[in-house]
Parts: sequence; C-alpha cells; structure tokens
Amino acid sequence: MTIGVVVFPGSNCDRDVRWATEGCLGLPTRFLWHEERDLSGLDAVILPGGFSYGDYLRCGAIARFAPILQEVAAFVERGGRVLGICNGFQVLTEMGLLPGALTRNEKLHFLCEDTPLQVSPGRCQWLQGYGEGETIRLPIAHGEGRYQLDPVQLQELEDSGRVVLRYQANPNGSVGAVAGLTNPAGTVLGLMPHPERACDPATGGLDGRRLLASLLG
Repeated sequence: MTIGVVVFPGSNCDRDVRWATEGCLGLPTRFLWHEERDLSGLDAVILPGGFSYGDYLRCGAIARFAPILQEVAAFVERGGRVLGICNGFQVLTEMGLLPGALTRNEKLHFLCEDTPLQVSPGRCQWLQGYGEGETIRLPIAHGEGRYQLDPVQLQELEDSGRVVLRYQANPNGSVGAVAGLTNPAGTVLGLMPHPERACDPATGGLDGRRLLASLLG
C-alpha cells in the first residue's frame, strides 16, 4: 500500500499527512510535486491542507489546473482512492470531482478547534472503520470552510448517502452541516477537518488514524 501526497506551492500540511500515513501507519508515502504526472505504483492520493497557489482568486481555483490533477482525475476514473483535506476538499470541488463550493465561514473568522462530527460511512471507502451514527472528534483549521450547495442538489446528496460527515455544532454555517462528502463510487472523500492531526493520543486523539487506517481494510 503506497500513498502519494500532492504538494502545491502553499501547501502546509503535506508533511503532517506523511507523518500520519508513514510514521503512524507504516504506509510508504511519497510527495508528488504539482508539476508531476507520474502516479504509477500508488494505491491512494491525498490532497493536503494549506493555501495552494496562495489561495489567489479563491481557494483551489488555480490548483485545479495543475498538471498532477489531470492525472488524479484519471486515477479516480480508474477506481483510485483520493482524499482531499481542507484545501484539498476545496480543490476537489473546483475540479468537479465533488459538488458544491467552500466559502467564507459564516462569521468571517478563521476557526481552529476540535469539533464533534457524526459519521454516516455508507459506501465511502475512507470511513469503513466507523459505525453508522458514530460521533468522533477531529480538529478544524480554516477560514473558508462553509459548504454551499443549492437545496435540490443537497437533497440528492442526502438521498444517495453521499453526505458522510456532519458537524454536530456546525461552526462555520455549512448548509446541512456538511463536513465531508464522497463521490458516487465511495472512492473520493473531501472533508474540512484534519484527520492527520488526530493520529496521536498525546496531540489530538486517534479518530483520524482510524480514518486513514481504513485503507488497510
């Protein structure tokens, strides 16, 4: 099991993710520079948090054109597993791999705190270590994490079981309290909370380790 972590100019959680996957779970992990095109030998790709390309225009808007992401889209078409964390979630929506958009938090403040989440794993391959309705805690750290989608499309996501993580306290005002979504195949997960920061009981608990460990199931 080999993991690739995409590195954009402005990424700041790429090393945290590698520490979690390689240091905590023992999964060989390699960095993928945004100009690369080689995903050979990878079983999963992670788009980490940060400020890709400085978040100019809007979060993820420039990153979607990176050469590596053309290969990531093809990787998904082949059934490859992709995880987008925070800025990575924003990138996935800009790419069209997940619907909707992430906008400024409701009160326009940057949020950095642990938050309780309700899990509805469904077919999402990244959440098979969790039970339906289970409550977990993961840290958030974002200024533009308010999920937006029109009511009809949101209901379609609800009906198809693609809303897999919800805020219990909804800190940023996301519609439907959406914290994480999956694609129809369950191979792609985008979420605003940071599982890589919850892989050690001394720093943030182990709920994030369970999420990443689902790859081994």
